[in-house]
Amino acid sequence: MGGRHLRLLVADDQAVVRMGFTAMLDSQPDMTVIGTAEDGQQAVRIARELRPDVVLMDIRMPVLDGIEATRQLGLDERPPSVLVLTTFDLDDYVYDALRAGASGFLLKDATPAEILAAVRAVGGGEALLAPSVTRRLIAEFAARKRLIPPPELDRLTAREREVLLLVAAGLTNAEIAGRLCLAEQTVKSHVSSVLFKLELRDRVQAVILAYESGLVVAGES
Repeated sequence: MGGRHLRLLVADDQAVVRMGFTAMLDSQPDMTVIGTAEDGQQAVRIARELRPDVVLMDIRMPVLDGIEATRQLGLDERPPSVLVLTTFDLDDYVYDALRAGASGFLLKDATPAEILAAVRAVGGGEALLAPSVTRRLIAEFAARKRLIPPPELDRLTAREREVLLLVAAGLTNAEIAGRLCLAEQTVKSHVSSVLFKLELRDRVQAVILAYESGLVVAGES
């Protein structure tokens, strides 16, 4: 993290959940909860007003649900990272939230250490938390929604396509560098190029596209 101080927004329709998360996050020296919201519409308004780094977004909220709130925030020029809160890991809503632009999801019964690690990871620009669970979720739901491969895939070089496949397999830049015998900085450049050419926001979006387009098939190595 390099000492970055994270500004957070907690959006949940249950007051006790908001209070619990706020107390836990505010107790950390590198985090401050700058606002809370009790529905998705309020979350979007407050996020646009206060510009948090990370929004902890409950999926099921009144007025506007967390999926649509995430989608609306993703349209902003500098959107916050969104960490979706849910009670179920394999869930259509979670998948839709990831497609809408969430950087990852978190189970509400996660331990405080897991929650803090997730917030720091997303705040640091990382995505695809709990890779095994996230990839299982994406694979399961993408299989039902298989699309025709987007023409943008043809813009990728052979090396970029190779990097995309390894990102979809859940490998970090360092692991991809080791696998392909490249410098980590070179891999980082390839990943950035893949995201730019495919007009994707982050690695989560890249994994979803890889599965939905049929480039990666669940169960294949």
